[in-house]
Parts: sequence; C-alpha cells; structure tokens
Amino acid sequence: MIARGTIAALALACCSASSIPALAQDVDLTVLPPAQNGYKPAMTEWGEPDFRGGWPIDHLNGRTPLQRDPAHGNRIFLTDEEFAEREEMVAELEKRYENEDTQGKMGIGHWAEVAAANRRTSWIVSPANGRLPEYTPEGKRRSAAMQSSWRQGQLFDWVTDFDSWDRCITRGLPASMMPFMYNNGMRIFQSPGLVALQMEMVHETRLIPTDGSPPIPRQIQHWLGESRGRWENGNTLVVETTNFMPGPSATNIGTTGSPPANDTPVSAEAKLVETFTMTGPNSIVYDFTWTDPVVFTAPWSARLDWQRDDDFQIFEYACHEGNVQIRNYITASRAERAQEREGSQ
Repeated sequence: MIARGTIAALALACCSASSIPALAQDVDLTVLPPAQNGYKPAMTEWGEPDFRGGWPIDHLNGRTPLQRDPAHGNRIFLTDEEFAEREEMVAELEKRYENEDTQGKMGIGHWAEVAAANRRTSWIVSPANGRLPEYTPEGKRRSAAMQSSWRQGQLFDWVTDFDSWDRCITRGLPASMMPFMYNNGMRIFQSPGLVALQMEMVHETRLIPTDGSPPIPRQIQHWLGESRGRWENGNTLVVETTNFMPGPSATNIGTTGSPPANDTPVSAEAKLVETFTMTGPNSIVYDFTWTDPVVFTAPWSARLDWQRDDDFQIFEYACHEGNVQIRNYITASRAERAQEREGSQ
C-alpha cells in the first residue's frame, strides 16, 4: 500500500507538467488516489457551493489516451521512463510551427496546441485495464449501422449519412466532456437551484437543476440527455443524466485513444453519473461513469483533473455557418458512384 503522503504527491503529479519529480520506488502505479474531500469552497449568496468560473480542459490535451495501451496492463500511471518518452513526444509535436517557419511555409502547426505531458496511462480508470468494455451483440449491431464521415468506405447520399458532429449538431455525451485537440473551453454558471455548464465545442450548454425537480417522462429525449444534480459534502456536485436521444457517438475520434470512428452507440437506456469535487480554490476532480446495458457489457468510468482559468476566452463557434463539407461529400460521393457505373457498362 502507499503511504498517505505518497498518495497526495502522486495525485499532484498526475496532471502537472515536466517539473514532476521521479516517483518513489514503492509507489503502486495501479492505485488511483481518491479525490481529496476536505476542501470547503465559498458559498453563493443563496447558500450553495460556488463553482462559478472558467474550467477549460486544454491542459489535458497532452497525448493521454482515452483507452490504455494494453502494454501498460492495469497501471494507471506511467513509469519515469515512460513519462520521459511521452514528454519527448510532446516536445516534438510542439516543434511543428518552428519547423514550418524554418522551411519558409505556413501550415497547421498551431491549428491544435499540445499541452504538457502527464503521467496518466489513460483517462478510463474502470475497467481496471483502462479500456472500453466489450459490446453486447446488440451494441455490435448498432455500431455497424452507424453513419459517419470518419468511417472508412462510407458512402454519402444525404445528410443522414453523417453523424451529429459532422453536421455541427452535437458531440454528445460523455464525449463532450473529454479533452479534444481544440475547443476545450468549459464555464460554470449558477443561479438558485440551477447549474449551467457551457461548453466551447458546438457552443452547447447543459442545464442542470439542483432544486429537486422531478424527472421528466422517459419518452422525452435530448441530445445531451436530461440532467438532475444535487450537492453533497459541501464541495461536490453529483449529476445524473438519462433520457438520451440515440444518434451521437459516446466517444469521439478527436480524443486521443478513442475508437477510430465515431461509432460508439448510445441507447435510450444510457445513464451518465458525474461527480464534480472541488479540491481547492482552483481545482476540481471530475469523475464519471457511463452505463448503457444495451450497448456495453459493463459500465466504464473516467477521471479528469480540472484547473480554473477565469481568463480563458470562449470565442464564436461557427460550424454550421459556411459548412460546405456535407454538400461536397455528397456531391463527390455521387459522382464517384456514377463514374463506377459508367465504367462497368
């Protein structure tokens, strides 16, 4: 077992930058330290814990994958040697703009910024192997039937041949809560009995009642589900979300280590349970568990460490406006099939 002081040090090390010291030799890299639960945040004027502010997750975009490399087994954290390799990889990625400038050309070197490396082997912490559970037979069938521009060999004839993210509708849940190569802004607003979580990607806002509002009928479905929240321990927001509209993928290819296409089905039976634990004035431990018995053979859970940045600016997210990609895909796909038909005659 790890001494309490070592656990605290490891908890800090998991999301810090390259100044992380070497780990003690007796650290069990398969143990995830519990979220520190002793901090008591300031209260709002109406008596609820005050989580208001900017909580972007750009700092988590440091090549930590959603799913763990099988070579890491059940280890939640990298060894010193593995961490050094990740730091080197991130350093090489950071040279992209410099390399373009040296070559006298301008490309997409700064299209997506890379954050500092951290020691986590994966964002998924359960199952113990850090990987998505197996699909049920129905999950496999639904996955195979999903449409997306990211699926190899996909034919396009109408807008329904694209996923909801292709069409600038939604990235879905829990995918929207995971780090991405861009648009990682998060901001929390509060009013009496209500928490609003604004997300930079697609400019969606999750409305989370905390006033004990009863659930809505199951037949009413939303892209991001219907959430209900409650406060616990004076520092934790617990959110349960159901009533999901099937369609979006539960994972997104833009998060490192995700399945290679946006084809993780979401059923009407899906449920998301999240805990936002404020562990200090500028830190939140975000845990979630995704349960979908129609699609997965078991639930799966992930943990992210949020950092406050009230200076982070969320700019206009113009996606649908001027989105000619959908029309071009359809036109090109139809033309290719017409050429194939003409060639076969």
